[in-house]
Amino acid sequence: MVTQSDDPGAFGVDSMVGDLRRIAMRRPGAILTANADEWHYAKPINADALTSQYEAFAGLLEAAGVQIDWVADGEADELADSVFTYDPSFVVPAGAIILRPGKSARRREAELHRAFYEGLMPVLGTIETPGTVEGGDCCWLDPHTLAVGRGFRTNQAGIDQLEAIVDPHGISIEAYDLPYGNGPAACLHLLSVVNPLDVDLALVRAPLVPTALYQRMAQMGYRLLHVPDDEFEASAGLNLNVLAIGPRRCLAIDGFPRTVDLMTEAGCDVTVFQADELCLPCEGGPTCLTRPLHRASV
Repeated sequence: MVTQSDDPGAFGVDSMVGDLRRIAMRRPGAILTANADEWHYAKPINADALTSQYEAFAGLLEAAGVQIDWVADGEADELADSVFTYDPSFVVPAGAIILRPGKSARRREAELHRAFYEGLMPVLGTIETPGTVEGGDCCWLDPHTLAVGRGFRTNQAGIDQLEAIVDPHGISIEAYDLPYGNGPAACLHLLSVVNPLDVDLALVRAPLVPTALYQRMAQMGYRLLHVPDDEFEASAGLNLNVLAIGPRRCLAIDGFPRTVDLMTEAGCDVTVFQADELCLPCEGGPTCLTRPLHRASV
């Protein structure tokens, strides 16, 4: 269990939805001048607009009482995707795990995260070659169960290594095969198709959710909200990429009103933010932009 503490040095995560107290973020650097084709972005980046939207997003988090710890900046490191801090590492109650991204252009981000955690919390282990695991494929179902998507970004070798790291800490892994989606160059994570909003509520893109996972979550008592097809397609799945800052308290990308209505009708307090430059061209939403370091247990 995560320690219930307001200590700014506290750490530990065992859910997707507990009150969010501390996160890691990295300011936009190389992404501002990135080649859109090389990084699989939908269009060239408007640097001024992206920076403005990023600062506004960070401001919303700080206004909600979330402490932001900043991963070292580095415009010259050419790691355009490093602004999306959710993927290169993962945090459990006992400490951090350094992952190995499946997207080869992101592999060096793991060392950024290793340096970040030095003196901050224990590093419990590292995913090594040939294993790959990205944080976006890891979804807490309950404090002792982690669902992991097996697909283009996370492979079985990585899942086996992750299981060996977390098993001594009382955490079990359930692996689920992800669909082909738009192919290996696209970003289809487990959290692209299922996203918990509370311990008994989640957004899903039903046609893409692994059947066994859908059944498992229903069996666990989750109410599964099916996001509108047209908004999912228009947002490249980012209408579902919602950041829970607490149970039924969410940050969501503006522009997808029926998805917001769906959450509101289920009792969620939803704050929207503009992200037509920050998120939509880059296939990364508010969850992707944050690495939770400390959440209260629920």
